[in-house]
Amino acid sequence: MRSIEDLIPQAGSANTAGLREVDAEELARYVADPGNPWWRHRPCVIALTGRVPERYVPELIARVQDPRETPEVRRALLDLLADRPELLPWLRHEDRASDTAYGMGDAFLKARGLLGDRSAARELATIAASPWRHSRDAGDAGLDGLVDRYGAEAILTQLGEERPEDREFHVWMRYRADEDVTYALADPDRRVAYVAQSLATDADRLRAYLDEAPTTEAKVWAACALYRLTEDRAEAKAVYERLGRPRVEVEGLDEELRAAIVHEYGPGCERLSDPRWRLEAVCAEPPAGPDVDDQLRRATAALTEAGLAPKPPVSCGEDNQQGDGTYHVIEVGGDRLQISTLGPFATAEYEFSDAARRALESAGFRWIDGETGAIRVTDLCVYYFGGRNAVTVDTALFYWQD
Repeated sequence: MRSIEDLIPQAGSANTAGLREVDAEELARYVADPGNPWWRHRPCVIALTGRVPERYVPELIARVQDPRETPEVRRALLDLLADRPELLPWLRHEDRASDTAYGMGDAFLKARGLLGDRSAARELATIAASPWRHSRDAGDAGLDGLVDRYGAEAILTQLGEERPEDREFHVWMRYRADEDVTYALADPDRRVAYVAQSLATDADRLRAYLDEAPTTEAKVWAACALYRLTEDRAEAKAVYERLGRPRVEVEGLDEELRAAIVHEYGPGCERLSDPRWRLEAVCAEPPAGPDVDDQLRRATAALTEAGLAPKPPVSCGEDNQQGDGTYHVIEVGGDRLQISTLGPFATAEYEFSDAARRALESAGFRWIDGETGAIRVTDLCVYYFGGRNAVTVDTALFYWQD
């Protein structure tokens, strides 16, 4: 039999099948020893799934409770020991609130839900509605544990419908019960309406709802849901025209900029976005996609002809040594010029020479100055360094994310 060290020779390289063949007591003993490396602890914990030796349970619980153990191992152990009621008093203790290690707060709540602690229901509903996937997964698992134990109706009644996250849970429960969720397209909270449109499954019901919906926004959500189901752009455009081509007006945002931004960010915008952006992205004619290589050649040639000796263009990902985005950088002396991949748009990162600006404008580029760049695209929410809010024109055209 190969040793645990042989089966996990280095971090991130574990022989999962081989670990499942290792004796459970040997695995538990290895995990219980705090002197062993955490990156070997975690695969061993996973290999213990469904076969925890009873006599090692207290020592494994001690590893969960030791804040010096890494969060990755503690979370895995909580999943492993999700059926151990002796954990519940410790999980419910007020001291858990001060444990701020990454992901542990969500993991504590999930474990409480799996152990049947109904007092965790409200907090579980909150993290189940989180924009972060890891939090949503923990919240969903904890709520599922409560529903499995007490039934959906009991948990729905306990939560009520006052908070948006509670109403979102109601939508999910109706969906799982194969019930109509179109009513929630009119929810005053866009997070709830977004979930409803993502779960709607009956195209005919949505067509009927277009006449019943109490608000224009609800009708737009219905149109978005209908397109998601049918992918029929002609029908979506007909609905769009019938609704009066609803759109979010943004002062100072001209049609050229609007078209580039809406088609880049509208289809995948964040939950809190106005649904009119989503529908416009489907129905409005997209701009002609720029030939990025040609743009960069023209920009480089124009700068060279102006005697500015530009360096070769680099993508924003290469420039930042990670990530990706919607622009390239051309260095010219002390200037760092940015050329957008969304259209013929250019700007400078900081200071810039008038000669560089004139050269790019002569080559057909539109210079995005500070005033234009500062226009905020109302209610078109985009993920940007942890935020999910409306961004400015310069962020949208010259976007980078690591």
